[in-house]
Amino acid sequence: MPQIAVDPVHQGRGYGSALMKHALLACDRDKKLAYLESSNPRNLSLYIRHGYELMGTIQLADSPPVFPMLRKPR
Repeated sequence: MPQIAVDPVHQGRGYGSALMKHALLACDRDKKLAYLESSNPRNLSLYIRHGYELMGTIQLADSPPVFPMLRKPR
């Protein structure tokens, strides 16, 4: 399960987009779907800019919501 993250001190400088583009190159090359779950609603716009579509919201009882997203290869 690959994960990417940017240190909060360095967020907002395009590093997340660069990491996302790099990770999605293989998905596009191999014609594979990309799936992720975000627990932070502030990140959804980043994922949407990179072609992910929000599939809904998962929330059980009092747990924080999780946002499943899917991206088709380009």
